[in-house]
Amino acid sequence: MDIQRIVLFAGLAIVSYLMVLAWNEDYHQPQTEQVAQMQASAEGNGSAADDMILPEDSQSGAEEFSTPESGSQPSVEGTADLTDRFVTVTTDVYRLKIDRVGGNVVESSLLQYDESLDSEQPLKLLTNTRTRTYLLESGLIGRDGPDGSKAGNAPVFQSELAGYELAEGQDEITVDLVHTTSSGVAITKRYRLARDSYQIDVRYLIDNRSETPWQGNFTGKIVRDQAPDPTSQASMGIRAYLGMVVSTPEDPYEKYDFEDLSEKRVNQPVTNGWLAFLQHYFLTAWVPERDQKAQYQTTRRGDLHVMGFVYPATTVAPGESAEVGATAYVGPKIIDRLEALAPNLDRTVDFGWLFFISLPLFYILEWFYALVGNWGVAIILLTVLVKAVFFHLSATSYRSMAKMRAVAPQLTRLKELYGDDRQRMSQEMMALYKREKINPLGGCLPILVQMPVFISLYWVLFESVQLRHAPFMLWIQDLSQMDPYFILPILMGASMFIQMSLNPTPPDPMQAKIMKLMPLIFTVFFLWFPAGLVLYWLVNNILSISQQWYITRKIEAETAGKKY
Repeated sequence: MDIQRIVLFAGLAIVSYLMVLAWNEDYHQPQTEQVAQMQASAEGNGSAADDMILPEDSQSGAEEFSTPESGSQPSVEGTADLTDRFVTVTTDVYRLKIDRVGGNVVESSLLQYDESLDSEQPLKLLTNTRTRTYLLESGLIGRDGPDGSKAGNAPVFQSELAGYELAEGQDEITVDLVHTTSSGVAITKRYRLARDSYQIDVRYLIDNRSETPWQGNFTGKIVRDQAPDPTSQASMGIRAYLGMVVSTPEDPYEKYDFEDLSEKRVNQPVTNGWLAFLQHYFLTAWVPERDQKAQYQTTRRGDLHVMGFVYPATTVAPGESAEVGATAYVGPKIIDRLEALAPNLDRTVDFGWLFFISLPLFYILEWFYALVGNWGVAIILLTVLVKAVFFHLSATSYRSMAKMRAVAPQLTRLKELYGDDRQRMSQEMMALYKREKINPLGGCLPILVQMPVFISLYWVLFESVQLRHAPFMLWIQDLSQMDPYFILPILMGASMFIQMSLNPTPPDPMQAKIMKLMPLIFTVFFLWFPAGLVLYWLVNNILSISQQWYITRKIEAETAGKKY
């Protein structure tokens, strides 16, 4: 009968395991497929213009900044030549596509990040297709700005080359796009990109060769549709924040999700701030010049959200020249790079409310990775370090549990003697605990101590782009994703079962049954956690079992000869 029961349970376990694998295959798909489905059913990108409001010192009211929809033929000045319409710029980290109509970045491929784990195609953060729209725009609007509605047409820039590439040994590359207005004002839109940098310096050089003063306002914008995040990786239903963040000296980190952007418009003057659009692991940000006042705004362009800023008017006298611009960041959320660009920009790497624990853990983890070159091994080393820090506290707790286990026969005898008298039973149990110097709550300390570290490490693994697609060994090829075969969670559950067997059996039968179910509950709970986090908990359990086993054996030896 026992053999039949074992075979039955084994069969049920195997079937359950296969069913979970099938469910995960069917319902736990990445967001990339959902993006195409949602966008395919959308009604299009809407109007090709928005209505950014100029600061009060400008002479005009509302102006429009035109960006043509993908595949459409824009209205351009005169009979401009649109041969080689797109200019390609390649660095060691970027491949950008700049549209000569407007001179905006309409595509950015991040060469050091793959689109997905199984793809060798670089991740496209900015894109302008019929299924997705995400653009980095900049322009000159206002009274004489070529991007304003009064001009009537989008400016067409000329470029010496159709493609620019950062050469070996070259530290930075400069791309000049030139446009001359009908009044004779020469405008050069200059992109400057450095090696190993995700910063894009955007400058406008205005040479007024006309006979009248020129006036215009620099503006920078992020334009995005409302599609889901294609890089999002869900964990137990939790997804990374998707939306805009505005940073000001008064409020360093204010979030606006799609619902907020749809319900209200932002329109506020800001000095020494920044704005960004965040998704999982990556962001696009505009950082205006230091001490430069800017009007931060949001608006809609049909189905698109427009987030940006406008400088006060720049006036250039006849025969004079001027320069105006800002810095953009299009790339991964890497703390040290963001810290160097602007204050509080590193907060876009959201480590949760326990950031004061998460941040040191991240730096230690990064240091271990620099030593061993494997993030999985680095997690193991971090686990050993954390266990060493809490070694004595854990030892105290395990010693208490070992004593509880050693006096279990006495507790059973007390229950037989005073089982019908709860008050007397409690008194006798407390007297026994006091006599043996046992803290009945001491066994909870290891889990309580580990929980803040566990939660902090969860956010480190969930938010750190360095762990995206980071392999460990064998079947674990992405520590930021769940174990595809659930092997680590099953091993973790087994280790928890062994650890529970070292704990004293609770005197209450119902509590004892609940404790026996805990390994199974935790196993199910951990199935969809990032593999790196499950690895941490598994290694921690193994270390805890070793420490607890040693202490338990020692306490049992000490109490073996005692008479009660």
